[in-house]
Amino acid sequence: MNPNSLLRRPIAVLTVLYLLALCANGYWIALGRPASVANSSVARIACVSYAPYRLAGESPFDPAARVSAERIETDLTALSKRFNCVRTYSVGQGLDQVPAIAARHHMKVLLGVWLSRDRRANDLEMTLARQIAASQHDTLAAIVVGNEVLLRGELSPEALAAQITAMRNATDLPVTYADVWEFWLKYPQIAAVVSFITIHILPYWEDHPVPIEDAVAHVAQIRAQLMARFPGRDILIGETGWPSAGRERAGARPSLVNQARFIREFLNWAGPNQVRYNVIEAFDQPWKRLLEGTAGGYWGIYDAHLHEKFAQQGEVIEDPHFVLGIALGALFGLVLVLGLIVGKRGNVMTCLAAFAMGDGIGACAAAQIREMVRAERTPAEWAIGIALCVIALASALWAARIVLKWTQTGAPPPTPLGIAGVRHEFFARGMTDALVGGLVRFVWLYFGALMNLLLIFDGRYRDFPIFLYAAPVAALSLVTLIGREDDAVPAIEEQGLSLWLVLSSVVVLILETPQNPPAVLWVLIMALLGAPCCVRAIALRLVAQKQQRARD
Repeated sequence: MNPNSLLRRPIAVLTVLYLLALCANGYWIALGRPASVANSSVARIACVSYAPYRLAGESPFDPAARVSAERIETDLTALSKRFNCVRTYSVGQGLDQVPAIAARHHMKVLLGVWLSRDRRANDLEMTLARQIAASQHDTLAAIVVGNEVLLRGELSPEALAAQITAMRNATDLPVTYADVWEFWLKYPQIAAVVSFITIHILPYWEDHPVPIEDAVAHVAQIRAQLMARFPGRDILIGETGWPSAGRERAGARPSLVNQARFIREFLNWAGPNQVRYNVIEAFDQPWKRLLEGTAGGYWGIYDAHLHEKFAQQGEVIEDPHFVLGIALGALFGLVLVLGLIVGKRGNVMTCLAAFAMGDGIGACAAAQIREMVRAERTPAEWAIGIALCVIALASALWAARIVLKWTQTGAPPPTPLGIAGVRHEFFARGMTDALVGGLVRFVWLYFGALMNLLLIFDGRYRDFPIFLYAAPVAALSLVTLIGREDDAVPAIEEQGLSLWLVLSSVVVLILETPQNPPAVLWVLIMALLGAPCCVRAIALRLVAQKQQRARD
């Protein structure tokens, strides 16, 4: 018996549909499963990075931005319940008010002085910091002159050392500089001019990302390496943490559960080992998503609205609202079934298929909405994202209609037209399904090829749009599965896009490594989209060559 004929049987297709729906709902079920995470033995956290730009539209890059004393008071009232100290990064835009307000909450301050290539701005920061050091001396734990300015390449080591020395000459407070740990090894001369060394260790952002299982051990190993390089020197871990959302990097997966796990495990290690540290950061920062992708905005231990994201003890649930995703999927499935019943177009098999397809499409749509809420940053991104969601939903529903029609009549759908064929047959009668099928297939081949291009050349901060593509690609694959067999060679433009899709997917997987499950899933979706066209084109060309040789 022909295997293809077995696959084209309604019961086989129905089985596939319910497996796909189960996978879509499995995502939501996983989000709602309580995760056991080691409890923290520490009730309070030593210090936390504080930037008040936590609401949409707020940014330190806004020259008109000015943080009110009321906002700082509100923020530090919340933070004082859990932290003993805050680290700031600038004294401009109203942040000079932090030390006085922190003193009322019995908190210490690591006062940040922001340095850049702008000499005038640097002079203003330094002058104001010296004034604060004099007026709020007892509140300041230290002054941090410059943050990652060597990493950004905005000052030379000599210029930075001069600024640090100037501050040390102006105050008896400890003065330090903060940068990624590699830059202390690259510029060890800076250690000679600081009171103590401040290093940033962010396992997620490493050039070779560290998975959560090894993250705290990595922090300990890097600290030990710096202690060996600078023996006898006091070392502060100035930034360490884990994002609660964003794209996975080679096994380093951002999630709320992993964030809670890192913070708890880190505190359990830092306390007994008497490690000086500051965690990043107090609040989620939406503005950082423009610089660092989705993950950049979700390092906060509190969300942007002052809600604590996890406790120091007990189980952690990734998304307490997971039931909404499951409910939306089921509701969408019931709507499709109801439409068939009202239209008197459905038998039992068709209704079962309609529910499975609607359930899967609805669950994917809910997941995509969840991702958009976390990732979209500007009105333009929202407009593009909504437009793509509409296209995805329309594509999936068109394919669902084709499959449901097949369960009723058993007649396979016509082969989708290539783009050249679409132009010639646009006004032809009886070609609607072939016409729409050709357009839908080409759209997703094009967007898939474009996305792979972006992932290869600009992928560091780019999320995998798995849920946007999953429903239309799966639905298109089902249409291909039940489609008629013919000898039509795919259009040349589709052959080219499909070939690029397959080859570029291999490159994406190599760059991301197989340790990255979302990358693997993305590659599988792209293979499902592009491989059938490639295989069909190659097979038909081989048959044609064989027939030509037989004629010769």
